[in-house]
Amino acid sequence: MKYTRITDLLNIEYPIIQGGMAWISDAKLAAAVSEAGGLGIISGVGSTEDVRSEIQKAKSLTNKPFGVNIMLMGKNVDEIAKLVCEEKVAVVTTGAGSPSRYMNEWKKNNIKVIPVVPSVAIAKRMEKFGADAIIVEGMEAGGHIGQLTTMSLVPQVVDAVEIPVIAAGGIGDGRGIAASLMLGACGVQMGTRFLVADECKVHENYKNKVINARDIDTEITGVSTSHPVRVLRNKLTREYLRLEKSNADTSEIEALGKGALKKAVIDGDVDNGSVMAGQIAGLIKEKQSCKEIITELINELEEAIRRV
Repeated sequence: MKYTRITDLLNIEYPIIQGGMAWISDAKLAAAVSEAGGLGIISGVGSTEDVRSEIQKAKSLTNKPFGVNIMLMGKNVDEIAKLVCEEKVAVVTTGAGSPSRYMNEWKKNNIKVIPVVPSVAIAKRMEKFGADAIIVEGMEAGGHIGQLTTMSLVPQVVDAVEIPVIAAGGIGDGRGIAASLMLGACGVQMGTRFLVADECKVHENYKNKVINARDIDTEITGVSTSHPVRVLRNKLTREYLRLEKSNADTSEIEALGKGALKKAVIDGDVDNGSVMAGQIAGLIKEKQSCKEIITELINELEEAIRRV
């Protein structure tokens, strides 16, 4: 029940990948997830030396596989792309662009490449470029999102490609994992659930806001700028939406969000900061260790499959 093409491909115990969340996913979180049997992911956002430091720290905390998420529009993406080869990282997940120009070098260094995709067309393109698997992310996810839901997108991508598909967006418990497997996915990526992990460095105010969230408490901002982001409602989102509805200049809208994620994650300002979280935030009721989270997820998955 735990074995899938993804567990085999990535040499992990359970088909659970932790999302590479900017300003959040560091070595401590990634190593804890990997130690618990999933695949931890370090965010590749930051200076090259900072990312190198996190990779080396993760190596000191676990001897199990972990990965790095690379945002392909980053200013130092070429350096980060080279860094993961130098550090012999097991897995790279990518977003915000095409990894095609780095694919050959990563493959030469035995790195498994797993792009995040929002559509069938891009999934097919990534398979053509040589991706080992793909993460199909629906709009239920927190942070930057596409236009299609996980439930509608995953089976269409599964039918369109031969490589393993990992479902993401709107998955918060074992029932969500079971549903993803039923749709044809071989595993899941989860971000919001790990926000409240003991090993996650986000400010306690951020964690508490996620735990106290209701089903209707997320909002999508940035639609007018073509960069939609799902976050929890607060003073910032109200101002953001006010500007968007008044057809304010794009530069004014984007300026409002500059540095807002760091403000929430590091400073704990959950009124004026960007509290990125998915629609499943309402399912999350307590803080737990990564080990406790993954054990609970697998128990719920097994129970869900038994019921079916």
